[in-house]
Amino acid sequence: MKSMQDWLTEYGESHQNPTNKMVHWICVPTIFFSIVGLFYGIKLGISITPTLQLNLAMVLLTLAVLYYFRLSPALAIGMLLFSMICLLIAQQIETSGVPLWQVCITLFVLAWIGQFWGHKVEGKKPSFFKDLQFLMIGPAWLMSFVYRKLGLGY
Repeated sequence: MKSMQDWLTEYGESHQNPTNKMVHWICVPTIFFSIVGLFYGIKLGISITPTLQLNLAMVLLTLAVLYYFRLSPALAIGMLLFSMICLLIAQQIETSGVPLWQVCITLFVLAWIGQFWGHKVEGKKPSFFKDLQFLMIGPAWLMSFVYRKLGLGY
């Protein structure tokens, strides 16, 4: 089984170009949020509070955080916080009356266009073409930079 550092190192190999890195700082969190938002709209019929329903995003994010925890408990905490922010933003958009699914589809498409453009600049294929798990590693790769900047170990 690969360690978190093994995954991050391998992911980083196709993310050396400064332009591609910058694109990833914008597009990876945007894609993550857009997926959360799309699943947020799928209610599971269980009230958590009078104004909040359990939704598929909450269930899937729980599983995602467990995946991250298996690789790095410290990074899992950061991903949990980011996930909670995504849920909060999705809730705010949904309660504003703006169709959450439309916002998320638009962001998803635009962010993937950005991702593929960034990899064209890099001259290397996206890592997930090699292993789909890299779709989960991208957000953790960015979080690892945040941790390093804050002087936190992972």
